[in-house]
Parts: sequence; structure tokens; C-alpha cells
Amino acid sequence: MQAATTPEVFVYIRAVMAMIIGLSLTRLLTGLAGIVQSPKKHRVYHVHLGWVASMFLFIIHFWWWEYRLGSLVAVTFGVYLFLISFCCLFYFLCVLLFPTSIEEYGDYEDYFISRRAWFFGMLALAYAVDLGDTWLKGEAYVQALGWEYVVRNLAFIVLCLIAAWTRNRRFHIAFVGLGLIYQISWIFRLYDVLG
Repeated sequence: MQAATTPEVFVYIRAVMAMIIGLSLTRLLTGLAGIVQSPKKHRVYHVHLGWVASMFLFIIHFWWWEYRLGSLVAVTFGVYLFLISFCCLFYFLCVLLFPTSIEEYGDYEDYFISRRAWFFGMLALAYAVDLGDTWLKGEAYVQALGWEYVVRNLAFIVLCLIAAWTRNRRFHIAFVGLGLIYQISWIFRLYDVLG
């Protein structure tokens, strides 16, 4: 079968992706609302909240990035499956940040540190899949992003693997703090937000 190129196909794919991305954002916002509603129920952890902010930025940045999908990619079932799987990865990351219950852990710090291998392993995978998603859009698109994009993703993959392994609180504080600063800087520079 040939790749789909009609505008209706891209609208359909975006709709399916939007549902999954919407569920991801809903999970983050519901988790944050739960903290606001019952602030004393579980002690919050600033590193955890930093990763919530980081995932929020990653997801909205991804969604903005995908708006040009129809003009860049001829969609086969394999491409469709790849894109939907990427969206599912975001949802899984959001569920790891805000599970149904953390009662057995006591607070968000204990929960986050105990699940760090899952979270950072999946986050490393997301950055690797992001490289594939970008290459899918073509060499010209990759070149437009420049060398910094590839180095950024590779650095995040390595740092995520370290974060999955270490319990060192200072490393986790530095990683989320510097990661957020870099992520905001990247978005502002990439989209010329201030220009």
C-alpha cells in the first residue's frame, strides 16, 4: 500500500495524537490540582515538581513541533504507529509522575526516588524516539535544527541514564534545574519567542 498524503489523513492522525497528548496533560494537571486540594496529604518534592514542569514543556513543545507533520511526512502505517507510540510514551511518563496512589511510599520524594529507574529510563527513550521523529521529517528539517539539537538529545539521554542509576539528591536537583533552564532557553531560541 502507498503512503497516505491526503489532508484528511493528517487531520485524523493529529486527532488521535491529540487525544493521547490531552490525556497526558490531564494527568499532570490533575496531579497538580490534587496537591493544591490536599497539600498536607503527601509532602511534595521540589525535584518531582521540576520534572512535572519539564514534562509539561516537553509535551507542549512536541505538540507544537508536530503541527507541520502533514507538510513534511508521507504517512504509512509504520509512521502512524511510531507517532502514536511516541504519544503513548508521554502518557506513561505522566502516569509515572502522578500514579493513582502513592500511599505505600508516604510522600512524593520517596515515590519519585523509588521509581527513578522507570521514569528516567522512559525519559531517555523519549529523547531517543524524539531523534527518530525529527529524522522522519527529513534531512533538511534536521539541518535546520542544527548540531545543538542532536547534542542536546544525546546529552539528555546520558544524563537520564545517570539519573536512573543514582539516588544522589544533589545530582537530581542540578539535573532538573539546569534541564529546565536549558529547555526554556532552547524553546525561546528555536522559536525566536522574544524576537
